[in-house]
Amino acid sequence: MSQFHFTPEHYLELMHSEVPAFDELQERVAASTVDVTVTRILELGIGTGETARRVLEQHPGARLTGIDLSAEMLASAHQTLPSALVDALLVQTIEDDLPEGPFDLVISALTVHHLDGPAKADLFHRVARVLRPGGRFVMGDVVIPDDPADSVTPLSPDYDLPSTTEDLVGWLQEAGFDTRAVWAFKDLAVLSADRL
Repeated sequence: MSQFHFTPEHYLELMHSEVPAFDELQERVAASTVDVTVTRILELGIGTGETARRVLEQHPGARLTGIDLSAEMLASAHQTLPSALVDALLVQTIEDDLPEGPFDLVISALTVHHLDGPAKADLFHRVARVLRPGGRFVMGDVVIPDDPADSVTPLSPDYDLPSTTEDLVGWLQEAGFDTRAVWAFKDLAVLSADRL
């Protein structure tokens, strides 16, 4: 994917041009949250608020905390999301300490693939620590597909570091999650992970 220095006003246009099935990925992430009782949500890499908007529609009355490394993207998310549903939007990376939980739901779309394998495994342990028992982590992201011909999302070397679904599931299980892949298309996947 193009570098993270996108501008909020062109973000969705860029995502639709580079990410196959972008809207379906977003819908699958939101749909994977419907059977969880949710009052507090944490989003990792909130961007312009596209994923959060869809997830909040599934959970009326839930409150959101979002993090992103771009103040400009957070400003756009502030405009996109109902302020009454937002607890905090914080400028930080997913490598930083996560906001204090417990959260009922942690979501992430097209963010975790920027970490290498050990950093993903570390993130999953930190997500488990801020989730309540029985809480859920839903991640939609770019993965390394079984068939190389399915690698259709343009990636930037040394910045985009996707892993296989198998590796992601393994790291999530090691972090204490019951994990399943709930959707896949080409080099995209959605994983649903319940904290044990």
